[in-house]
Amino acid sequence: MYTRCIRQGLAHGTTTAAYYATIDVNSTNLLAELCLSMGQRAFVGRVCMDHLGPDYYRDESADRSITATQATIEYIRSIDRDFEFVSPILTPRFAPSCSSEAMNKLSEIQKQTQLPVQTHISENINEIELVKELFPNSKSYAAVYDAHGLLNEKTILAHAVHLTEEEADLIAERKAKIAHCPCSNSALSSGVARVRWLLEKGIQVGLGSDMSGGYSPSILEAARHAKLVSNHLIMPGGALNELSPEKRDKAKLSVEEVLYLATRGGAQVVGLADKIGAFEVGKQWDAQLVHIGIVPDEVAGDDYVNFSGVDIFGWETWDERIAKWVFNGDSRNVRKVWVGGRLVHELVLKKDG
Repeated sequence: MYTRCIRQGLAHGTTTAAYYATIDVNSTNLLAELCLSMGQRAFVGRVCMDHLGPDYYRDESADRSITATQATIEYIRSIDRDFEFVSPILTPRFAPSCSSEAMNKLSEIQKQTQLPVQTHISENINEIELVKELFPNSKSYAAVYDAHGLLNEKTILAHAVHLTEEEADLIAERKAKIAHCPCSNSALSSGVARVRWLLEKGIQVGLGSDMSGGYSPSILEAARHAKLVSNHLIMPGGALNELSPEKRDKAKLSVEEVLYLATRGGAQVVGLADKIGAFEVGKQWDAQLVHIGIVPDEVAGDDYVNFSGVDIFGWETWDERIAKWVFNGDSRNVRKVWVGGRLVHELVLKKDG
């Protein structure tokens, strides 16, 4: 299953992934090993959860959670000493599933190792109410992480759908990052994250697929959903309906902006903006070759089959071609993928079958 997951990601052009693995050390280590051997740049997190959850899927104690996490860190260090392509990432699943003791100890590890952290925040209303019940002394969901030393520039917060002004300001002050998962948020009816608002707060935002909260491993799919759900904010009855037309319209994201979130934004969120995310001198060659089909002037019967899923007729501007790909593209357009200059995926089309 891990092999298929990695292959699907690479086939959709995902050169770098941040994974929530399982509570099991051996399976988490296997995921890291497979990512390294198959060439996907990855942050692999052994999931910590010693509080809420079924007995068969919960750490026995905070100490057990930390010991298992350290075992995974050391294993990944043994296969990629400098974490050049595969890195551990500290992964408290989300605040309700972790005891204060476990989160405090994870914070100590983070300070010692400077490893990144990934967790969830404010995905849905019931979750926020649960956090209030479990952490009555904290002012907010974000304040819980901050009180436990887990809110800093190395922190990736998934979702952030229902943040308050105070929480967004705190996240911006701590320089934590947001992984926007529009497909998952829509599939689970969680709500719509206000990406423009987050960006204007100075918070760096990237995109996530949140499998299997969402249905697709494609970040291109996440980009098109990010475009669409930003429109939902300003629809009649939407979250921003009370604002002036000018301010409502500003909430909408452009095609160029969602592609930014999928590339440079993602690189910023995982802390690799100095290495990947753009075509600049000195950056590593993490890239995909995208093919879109040119429709011949004369198409007779079934002689022409468009394997790309995107029809280009020749009169489109460059921006229109990109927009067509964003809204209609899929893994058939991804012909080659490189990570660190290494070819890790190539789509081979057979003419006969």
